[in-house]
Amino acid sequence: MSNENTPSWNFLTNHSHVLICLARNAEQPLREVALSVGITERAVQRIVAELEEAGYLERMRVGRQNCYLIHTEGRLRHPLEAHRTIGALLDVVVPRPTKRIDLGGHGSEI
Repeated sequence: MSNENTPSWNFLTNHSHVLICLARNAEQPLREVALSVGITERAVQRIVAELEEAGYLERMRVGRQNCYLIHTEGRLRHPLEAHRTIGALLDVVVPRPTKRIDLGGHGSEI
């Protein structure tokens, strides 16, 4: 998916790109996340599973679709950034939440 206008490297990882996409729209299908990030849907599924396993993300069923809740209190993993949270990273790159969804009676901002 690269062309001559695409940089050969990025400051953020695909894991952070997936988190950013889900923070912007927690209800979007993973195929849309894959298109936004520029990786395969299978790679996004693997990343989501890793983020869930590490406790950064929670998948919930809302009707017939998945919705993703990001645990913003989780710390960044690299020692240089471990003093910061996922929430601090998202605050820099994602506009403040404006939409509320019903998570089975646990209304939550996303």
